[in-house]
Amino acid sequence: MKRLFFISIFVFNIIVAGAQSVPAWKITDLEKYIQSSKTPVIVSFWATYCVPCLAEIPYFEKKVSQYKKDGITILLVSLDMEEQYPKAISSLVKKMKFTSTVVWLNETDADYFCPKVDSSWSGALPSTLFVNNKTRYHKFFEEKIPEDKLEREIKAMIAGKLESR
Repeated sequence: MKRLFFISIFVFNIIVAGAQSVPAWKITDLEKYIQSSKTPVIVSFWATYCVPCLAEIPYFEKKVSQYKKDGITILLVSLDMEEQYPKAISSLVKKMKFTSTVVWLNETDADYFCPKVDSSWSGALPSTLFVNNKTRYHKFFEEKIPEDKLEREIKAMIAGKLESR
């Protein structure tokens, strides 16, 4: 009986620890992350209910891994509602086998946090921010980005040159 009790406690701790693997961030945390990034970074804003978001994340991760030598990183920022955190978000991350860092943006006022990411952002998903602080590259897209366009943006971000959409 003691053994069953300890096994139950062990399994419970694993489940709880797994569910906590997606940290909750405020917009100020995200701003600090972006401002202090020493490497080119792609910030992908998504949600568990957003089909176009879930379609693009796998090829975002694949493309970022191809440019690993250039130091590119990707941060997946979930904009799910509080009811989805952490269980539904963690479950989807595990199911989809995301390998990138995932955070949940613990903010409810889009009028407050959207302009802090980009002044043009209406809050629509998917949305993506490309930043290279070394070259002052900053480009924002409020749309699903096709693979070929992603490749061009990554190259532009590395070079630090803004290209036309």
